[in-house]
Amino acid sequence: MDTAAPTPEPAPQPAPAPEPPQGSEPEPELRTTPTHRELLDQVLDKWSLSVLGELCERPCRFNELRRAVPQVTQKSLTATLRRLERNGVVEREVVPSRPVAVRYRITPLGKTLRPPVEALLAWADAHLPAVHRAREAYDEREFGGTSEEPGR
Repeated sequence: MDTAAPTPEPAPQPAPAPEPPQGSEPEPELRTTPTHRELLDQVLDKWSLSVLGELCERPCRFNELRRAVPQVTQKSLTATLRRLERNGVVEREVVPSRPVAVRYRITPLGKTLRPPVEALLAWADAHLPAVHRAREAYDEREFGGTSEEPGR
């Protein structure tokens, strides 16, 4: 009779990752560096998209922008315009008049933001129903159907 201890079975190995279809390359890793995050935070913040949307259409004076984006405060609009100007997306032009006026316009660099922003907006339009369903399911699971998220 064999008195040796039974050999333990080998641990199951994880399944290998599926191979990409032939002829297609794997997608490169999506990496967001702190530098990316800083820039995106500055040009895609709460008011920047609205301001850029207006300036894509035509140059505007400060008060024209205030009227076009009525929810923004004077302080927030000033900060937004300064941030966009610092990043080279908007330029500020002093118009010689009495009283002196300032006009803002989008720069050629700022115009390059339009295609990726349009792509994000198209994604949002296409997926908003799924996002709403996911939020409702989450709220039901976590809060019994009532959202505790501020502003809802």
